[in-house]
Amino acid sequence: MFGRLMPTEGKFFDLFNQHAELCVKGAKEMLGLMTNFDDLENRVHAIESIEKQADKITYTTVDLLHKTFITPIDRDDIHKLITKMDDILDMMEDAGQTVSLYDLHAVTPEAKRLAELVLACCEKVKEAVALLSNMDNARDIVGICEEIDRLESDADHVMRAAMSKLFRDEPDVRNLIKMKAIYEILETVTDRCEDVANIIEGIIVENA
Repeated sequence: MFGRLMPTEGKFFDLFNQHAELCVKGAKEMLGLMTNFDDLENRVHAIESIEKQADKITYTTVDLLHKTFITPIDRDDIHKLITKMDDILDMMEDAGQTVSLYDLHAVTPEAKRLAELVLACCEKVKEAVALLSNMDNARDIVGICEEIDRLESDADHVMRAAMSKLFRDEPDVRNLIKMKAIYEILETVTDRCEDVANIIEGIIVENA
């Protein structure tokens, strides 16, 4: 009887989905930025705005966690998942601000490819999160997480090749330093997506 009086699910899965949608939205802005710097300030501002929206969702999730007696999945897993998802957009914001701060004027194919992989990872995170409310989806979720791992590996290979080309062909040391930083941050975004995938896989193991 007492259990029925306790708040249970809350809005956790809705909040996860909202945050994942913002990750995809931010990744699309990042790809636009890495495709063409002509609209740089507007793109950077858009990414910053999306990151702030995601921060509010993270805060709401943590606040709800403190108010909910019975949670649909482990409390620690909820906290880890939403904070790691927030790290994805934090890194995107870092990338946008670094482009603006360094006053870059040229786009490289490697930066665009990394941004494409960032978007692909975020779309897969969104897919996995959308299925998380039903453990009958466990096999599909694990498959999506494996795709995220593969995309992160692809990003790692792209970054290594980009670094090799940069150190081999870039005569301007300042530009080399700038692009090296951008490549590393973009690849780190895919690392954060992989972190989220690992948390989700852990949730599946515990609950499926």
